Amino acid sequence: MRLFVAVLPPQEALDELGAAVRPLRAVPESDRLTWAAPTGWHFTLAFLGEVDEALLPGLEERLARAARRHAPYVLRLAGGGRFGDRVLWMGVDGDTAALRRLAGTVQAAARRAGTAVAEEQRFHPHLTIARNRSAVPLRPLADRLAPFQGREWTAASIALVRSHPPAPGVPGAQPRYEALRAWTLGHRPGQ
Repeated sequence: MRLFVAVLPPQEALDELGAAVRPLRAVPESDRLTWAAPTGWHFTLAFLGEVDEALLPGLEERLARAARRHAPYVLRLAGGGRFGDRVLWMGVDGDTAALRRLAGTVQAAARRAGTAVAEEQRFHPHLTIARNRSAVPLRPLADRLAPFQGREWTAASIALVRSHPPAPGVPGAQPRYEALRAWTLGHRPGQ
């Protein structure tokens, strides 16, 4: 099964971002972009790729331990941008140092559990809004998203998410994400 570990923003933050993104979808040529479904918006901490089901118990145990080592922290969706003309994204403000540390701990836990964590050149927390498979310039859209500042929210958990690929041959089909398990950040008695 294809898995990743993520921080999932609360629905209120996603609704706020959705209201900011909606007008971008009416911009000329934006219909040529593949827009990520708001139900799938997340911050990937570690992309694990295909994982053998036999590794799940050990992976879950290590992710639970990793979550207990980190306290909840405050974030906000803020500052849209782009990776060239390939990806339009929303950034994050707040305790980004805590988010980076959490990503490092999660990646190490997943490696120890025997998964092949995809190597990142540098962790760049972002939430993918749209992908560009054509020649649509993303700068104007990124410029419109850049001033966005969402409300603060507390990142209090991590989730192990399964990615179901989009239906083959269906134009505009999107992957579907299923949270398999979540762990609360911070030490709790009895854990």
